[in-house]
Amino acid sequence: MSVSAKSMIANIILSVGKVAAGVIASSGAMISDGIHSASDVLSTIVVMIGYKLSAKESDEHHQYGHERIECVAALILAGILCATGIVIGYEGVLKIIHANELNLAMPGILALIAAIVSIVVKEGMYWYTRAAANKVNSGALMADAWHHRSDAMSSIGSMVGIIGARLGYPICDPLASVIICVFIVKAAYDIFMDAINKMLDTACDNETVERMRDIILSQEGVTGIDQMQTRLFGARIYVDVEIAANRHMTLSEAHTIAEQVHEAIENNFQEVKHCMVHVNPAEEDLVGQE
Repeated sequence: MSVSAKSMIANIILSVGKVAAGVIASSGAMISDGIHSASDVLSTIVVMIGYKLSAKESDEHHQYGHERIECVAALILAGILCATGIVIGYEGVLKIIHANELNLAMPGILALIAAIVSIVVKEGMYWYTRAAANKVNSGALMADAWHHRSDAMSSIGSMVGIIGARLGYPICDPLASVIICVFIVKAAYDIFMDAINKMLDTACDNETVERMRDIILSQEGVTGIDQMQTRLFGARIYVDVEIAANRHMTLSEAHTIAEQVHEAIENNFQEVKHCMVHVNPAEEDLVGQE
């Protein structure tokens, strides 16, 4: 929440500054860039609301928690980002088509300065927000981080367009807006797919699964893994595993082994919300090997 609040303040200052610089310096690319930064303010508000709601405890009607609300927030962010990119690209295309009629002006040096400042600030905000997203494993906050990165890329496009326009090619300024559109829509697509995967119970990546298997097999009394399933639940993970153990042990001993596996997974993987363990009797040959 602290990171999001700081991002919102920085984006308000940046958006106002870039739009003003674009108007004063006659740069459509910089005005588009400023509008992109303004959309970041709205996206950050969505992140704050989504994260607050997703952190609510389980209740009678939502016994598995509210983590997927964060995925909904990420989907809303993707929609905002995509719409912003399309509008910016559409306006850029219109200016290119009607370039002769509009008699495009050469952008002033102020627009170039604003673009450089924006690149530095937004790239810094990307790394700052990204670190926080990784720390709390927040998909929505990571989406916001990529929103900052897309803004930095759009500012690079603005800078290139402004430089080209100042060198005597005014068409470069609206062309930069079209390029910015592509970057923004691509970022929106990535955010959208990540949120969809987390809502569709997609399995964890193979590396994480293998690490889990190694930890399970290292527990005393576990002779094998019969089945293992993982699923993403918002920013959290559910694990269901069937382990094999000596068929001649008591129910109490089997329960102890299951508890060891359960605690080992949840203690070693902070993103795991719950690990369900079922114990199967091992085949005789496995028992003999043990």
